[in-house]
Amino acid sequence: MKIVTANRLSDGRVLYLGAGDRAVTGVGEAAVFDAGAADAALAVAAARPDVFVNPYLVEVGEHAFTGRDRLKESIRAAGPTVGHSLDHGARTSRSASAKPIKEADLEVRAPNRAV
Repeated sequence: MKIVTANRLSDGRVLYLGAGDRAVTGVGEAAVFDAGAADAALAVAAARPDVFVNPYLVEVGEHAFTGRDRLKESIRAAGPTVGHSLDHGARTSRSASAKPIKEADLEVRAPNRAV
């Protein structure tokens, strides 16, 4: 059994091909295909480059990843793993309590030059 996965063009999030050939964000919503139908489903996703970026097939069993790429796909499905991207709702890279840096706060140093 296989599912089709890709990244969304607009923001890079992981997508799956769901029922009715629609893009879904949860692996539990992904349509599961047998070997024969999987290639046709991949072609459907590949024909929509405005939504699905680099679609490919992943082996699954009961909506759980199997096969050699199961760890990679589990990490992808969980979302970004760096910085503030763990908060999927975050829109800024700095915390709310961070203060902007003012030019007056910067220490200007002359470059070290051999004399």
